[in-house]
Amino acid sequence: MSDQYVHWFRNSAPYINAHRGKTFVLLFGGEAVNHENFRNIVHDIALLHSLGINLVLVHGARPQIDENLVEYGLQTPYHNGIRVTTREALRCVMDAVGAIRLEIEALLSMGLANSPMFGAKIDAVSGNFITAKPYGVRDGVDFGLTGEVRSVDIEAINKNLDNHHIVILGPTGYSTTGEVFNILAEDVAVSVATALQADKLICLGEREGILGEDDERLLREMIPNEVDQYLRNRIIDTELLRHMNAAREACREGVKRVHIISYARDGAMLQELFTRDGSGTLITHDPYEEIRTAEIEDVGGLIEMLEPLEEQGILVRRSRRKLESEISHFAVVERDGMIIGCAALYPLPTSPGEIPSGEIACVAIHPNYRKGARGSELMAFLENRAMSKGLRQLFVLTTRTALWFQEHGFEPATVDDLPKQRLSLYNFQRNSLVFSKKL
Repeated sequence: MSDQYVHWFRNSAPYINAHRGKTFVLLFGGEAVNHENFRNIVHDIALLHSLGINLVLVHGARPQIDENLVEYGLQTPYHNGIRVTTREALRCVMDAVGAIRLEIEALLSMGLANSPMFGAKIDAVSGNFITAKPYGVRDGVDFGLTGEVRSVDIEAINKNLDNHHIVILGPTGYSTTGEVFNILAEDVAVSVATALQADKLICLGEREGILGEDDERLLREMIPNEVDQYLRNRIIDTELLRHMNAAREACREGVKRVHIISYARDGAMLQELFTRDGSGTLITHDPYEEIRTAEIEDVGGLIEMLEPLEEQGILVRRSRRKLESEISHFAVVERDGMIIGCAALYPLPTSPGEIPSGEIACVAIHPNYRKGARGSELMAFLENRAMSKGLRQLFVLTTRTALWFQEHGFEPATVDDLPKQRLSLYNFQRNSLVFSKKL
């Protein structure tokens, strides 16, 4: 465990540096507050604060409001997942929101010796930062004192963040006439995150993230258009669907990254923020992982990828200078700033009458990422590049991975099938197998 901790802590340094001074909006419902892991979440919030991250906490209160309604013998119907708030029920809303705010403030005030909060000295503030307006009558339903965000007092929030305060916002807003409105916590979170142009919106829900159609495979990354398809023809009436709806809205309004993670799993937020693979689902316009043409700044990452394979004799050794001179031939798979895969396409000189050809070389995937289809995607990327260059045939020379290339459409060839100029450079001592593929 000691070695694992040291390894994790060292590898978290780039994220610590990247997050310092950034603004995160954290959204969680009343269910999270009731969960046994919430105290650990508060400890993690304190840790983020100590690392210089500006934090706005937005909480919901559905189960607490429901408990108060039962106590007072009241009922409030829902329409399309939104509560109809009567004037009698508003007192239950205000009591629940106030109690949660006090509970969060109390937890953030802990400072016992030998506890994660020792020496934290966190100032938490809340206030009338949200101006609301009535949700109105929709589909013939009068939502009463249910409201939606009209404006956010960004100047006041920023002033508190500049003073290193944590800002706490509940699912309520205030009108210019002095009324209180019950608002979706997701509406508050999206409005604040977009108005602040927050670097992240983090949604803490019951589930690990968003699952695929088989409800087994966790989707690590999505873009807003994919969320659109997921939500099509669905009523936004569950926590996960509300979080997904909030995520796509926030992304389209300029929030760079939205994370959907679990409040039930201890440490999920730290894993999401300080490790490369995270713990939940990331929704972003910017590609978290992409295949692109290599640049000169990638040489260091390429060397780290290729050196182990060169030492094993799987690849021919290339010097830094040679890599720098040939960098335009390479494509890389980049995952959150780290090169995890690479391959190169070299157009081959051909004599009159020979088929325009290229050679695939240096195909390598980081050991931690070989279970996916990244190698296949790299090959497809380079094949498209080859066709755009007018090449009609690809060759590959390999000593260890013949079967893999055959699975990707390459057929056995002979040394004599190589273009004459490439044949003259063939290393007979290495005795690589030759494969070819027509494009």
